[in-house]
Amino acid sequence: MKTIRILILIGGLVILTLAFGFTFRIPLALNLWPWQDGRYSHLFIGSILAAVSAAALWIGWTGELGALPAGSLNVFVIALTTSVYFFSLAGQRRAEMLVFGLISMLMAFISYATFFWSRRLPLTDQRPTPKLVRVSFGIFIASLFLAGGALVLHMPIFPWDLNPDSSVIFGCIFLGDVFYFLYGLFRPHWGNAFGQLLSFLAYDLVLIVPFVLLFNTVKPDRMISLIVYVAVLIYSAGLAVYYLFINLQTRFGSAL
Repeated sequence: MKTIRILILIGGLVILTLAFGFTFRIPLALNLWPWQDGRYSHLFIGSILAAVSAAALWIGWTGELGALPAGSLNVFVIALTTSVYFFSLAGQRRAEMLVFGLISMLMAFISYATFFWSRRLPLTDQRPTPKLVRVSFGIFIASLFLAGGALVLHMPIFPWDLNPDSSVIFGCIFLGDVFYFLYGLFRPHWGNAFGQLLSFLAYDLVLIVPFVLLFNTVKPDRMISLIVYVAVLIYSAGLAVYYLFINLQTRFGSAL
């Protein structure tokens, strides 16, 4: 298991590096994205990568391998749905999308295998998930499902203009996140909630300041979207900070 932990840590560091690359728009990272995109879309990608890296580094550092099923299920759904979209684009005479479809399919296969392998691993932290966290997960699930579906259908729910292709990919990401929180909701042990909150906090920290500054330039018809988005960021960040670092029963390092 030590080798697996080291591999997860290395993977987390690589993903964190990519998160910085997209957040600060470093060309080497941006060239990995399949099409040209704008500042806030790159920032969103960076926030998602930061969320993934936070969970991976936590699992690798603590050895809580029993938390792997939730994350691998999340990646599986994202990879499977995006591969379908990339293959559909390749079929529309965009041959360069075939490579991205194959990469996504490979990720889907690896995450699928990881999910079923890791389900046999015991979860170290069996403390019950606090009720407010479980209720919040239910709200996150509903919100992510609705937002993800709207993005796949190209509905303008983000507070900036989206590339139509990015809208679908971002929608797939949100739909994958639904399963991340569903797993924690239906297996309500703290070991299945800590990683989700840590991921959400990393996501929040990347986005919250730029989105607050966006109030100065957002289009009037996107103001409501921005208000809702920022409200979700503030609430989820507050929830994560309280239960990860303040609450005596659940904070990082508290006794099992």
